[in-house]
Amino acid sequence: MSTTPLALGAERIGKLLGQYALPAIVAMVASSLYNIVDSVFIGHGVGRWAIAGLALTYPLMNLAAAFGSLVGVGASTLVSVKLGQRDYRSANRVLGNVLALNIIFGVLFSLLCFPFLDEVLYFFGASENTIPHARDFMRIILLGNVVTHMYFGLNAIIRSAGYPRMAMYVTLLSVGVNCALAPLFIFGFGWGVKGAAWATVIAQTISLILQMAHLAKPDGVVHFQRGIFRLKSELVKGILSIGLSPFLMNACACLIVILINKALKEYGGDVAIGAYGVINRVVFLFVMIVMGLNQGMQPIVGYNYGARLFDRVSKVTRLTIWWGIGVTTFGTLVCQLFPTFIVGWFTTDAELTQASVQGIHVIFAVFPLVGFQMVASNFFLSIGKPKVAIFLSLTRQMLFLAPCLLILPHFFHTLGVWSSMPIADFVASVVTAVIFVRAIRAFSKKK
Repeated sequence: MSTTPLALGAERIGKLLGQYALPAIVAMVASSLYNIVDSVFIGHGVGRWAIAGLALTYPLMNLAAAFGSLVGVGASTLVSVKLGQRDYRSANRVLGNVLALNIIFGVLFSLLCFPFLDEVLYFFGASENTIPHARDFMRIILLGNVVTHMYFGLNAIIRSAGYPRMAMYVTLLSVGVNCALAPLFIFGFGWGVKGAAWATVIAQTISLILQMAHLAKPDGVVHFQRGIFRLKSELVKGILSIGLSPFLMNACACLIVILINKALKEYGGDVAIGAYGVINRVVFLFVMIVMGLNQGMQPIVGYNYGARLFDRVSKVTRLTIWWGIGVTTFGTLVCQLFPTFIVGWFTTDAELTQASVQGIHVIFAVFPLVGFQMVASNFFLSIGKPKVAIFLSLTRQMLFLAPCLLILPHFFHTLGVWSSMPIADFVASVVTAVIFVRAIRAFSKKK
């Protein structure tokens, strides 16, 4: 089903947000679930060192995602604004430039990482126990990096072009194929973590083919046509300037995970790193739901901002914030009440379970605030003001979290690592609230 771009400026806000956000949420949750399923299979089928090895790949995965979001998020926002301005020619040119940029960045990233993969993983905190698993996983992921970039970039375009359900179906297909192939490759073929990586790449390749077929149809508002693939400096500049915020967020996340892994290795060893791998999967499930809300909000805000319908911009942003807080509050209650049960999905190892439960209790201490902080930051990205979004993302990661990770572990060891995260979340949410309230008041004056 297509939700036509014109409906973004006329349909009831709650209905629109549901139409756009629910498919995105389903897709994001499904994507998170297959990562969880992979970890479950690896944890029970390979062992705790494999889970720790997988956790060591997070910085590199975040860095790859940074380059993907640099193009995908920037392009999807630009497409929404162009559609709001009825500039369909430029919207199609953005699509062509996205394809070209994803190929360039995807190839370059893999070529730069392959020769130095072992050195990078040791720098991230690998040991002799964990590096074989991390190396095996990342070699295959890097082989399919171009596919991953194109898959995420084109899905963002499809959603912004008025096809949120199509974007959801593509993601669900990827998840379904991954969940079917992962146990076959891990257990049936005995490939271990290599099986999980191959399942991911194959699933995304199949979904990419479906995306290309959809965008090749000439009846869509945004579709492939001749002359759109040549890079245009003004479009590339617009894409990269808007995408710079999520790029820096993911790049900073890479640095943060490195700091976390190094501190955990020093004070808790490979088991503590494995615990972080488990906790990260759980946290990411709820974060992905809020990201789905953000993805649903983004085309609505972008279109109405481009059409100068500022009252609708304020309404959809406020509604999304309440939904985001609700999601993270629910996540806090579940994880605080049933941490042992949740960790039991991933491992039966007593030492790893104990370390994971301790981390969950601390990390989820102020997690409800994360829902607000994520949506409020995304608001500025959706209206094409990347500098504010960059500032808000950097305050949490670099001004608050990084210093805590450098100081607190020296006094409280692994507890210092876990407690750094809720402290940074709290302070960053206060800063975001001050800036966001001022922006909403400015919108109110424009009504």
